[in-house]
Amino acid sequence: MLIIVTGVSGTGKTTIGSGIADKFELPFFDADNFHPKENIEKMSLGFPLNDEDRMPWLQALADILVAHEKTGGAVLACSALKESYRQMLKVQDDVRWIHLKGERDLIWERMLARKNHYMKATMLDSQVATWEEPDYGLKLNIAQSVEEMLSEAFKYLEVLPKDE
Repeated sequence: MLIIVTGVSGTGKTTIGSGIADKFELPFFDADNFHPKENIEKMSLGFPLNDEDRMPWLQALADILVAHEKTGGAVLACSALKESYRQMLKVQDDVRWIHLKGERDLIWERMLARKNHYMKATMLDSQVATWEEPDYGLKLNIAQSVEEMLSEAFKYLEVLPKDE
């Protein structure tokens, strides 16, 4: 089973993704850890990435998913802001999608509280502007507790038919 947790920075993708990975005993990958050095430097300076910056990163993530598809699956936490990015990551038809959504002010507060992360809170607006909301997968409201979000995610993943 391949599971991808999406949303703008600060929505809790790592927390939810790692919780899902633990529950289903799957390896967890945080897409942030696979950015090339140039991307990290650009974001650290407060500049948002463009499509050209993201393509090699997205291809590397797709390669990871393909490799783990053969060994039982994985969970990936990735912003995947645009539908074209999600299509690059859809390496099989039955990828399970979980999208984290929330009010900008709540996300802003969370980002301001983060320490030692290269994604600056000031870049939130560019991510919100880039976000193309999908019409598939489970959508979780981040105003809920982590436990509530994980409970919804577990139910979704356990009952969703393989061909959906």
